[in-house]
Amino acid sequence: MNLVELTEYLVKSIATDSASVTVKKNDEDDSIIEVTVSESDLGAVIGRGGKTANAIRTLVQAAAYTNNQGRVRINIDAKK
Repeated sequence: MNLVELTEYLVKSIATDSASVTVKKNDEDDSIIEVTVSESDLGAVIGRGGKTANAIRTLVQAAAYTNNQGRVRINIDAKK
């Protein structure tokens, strides 16, 4: 499982509207994963004080280090 698939799995398991979740690598920088969720799910994915988002970032970063892929950043945004 690559990092994008792992991130997508984690976010979709948290979001109530999993059909609106999109996860992709940034076109300009491969070390950035962009996550887009519906506005109603943004609070659940980020969590109180950002704890859920930090947990997702920690899991994906651990998988990246395990596969010798270096540092990865995750940007979470709401669909407009």
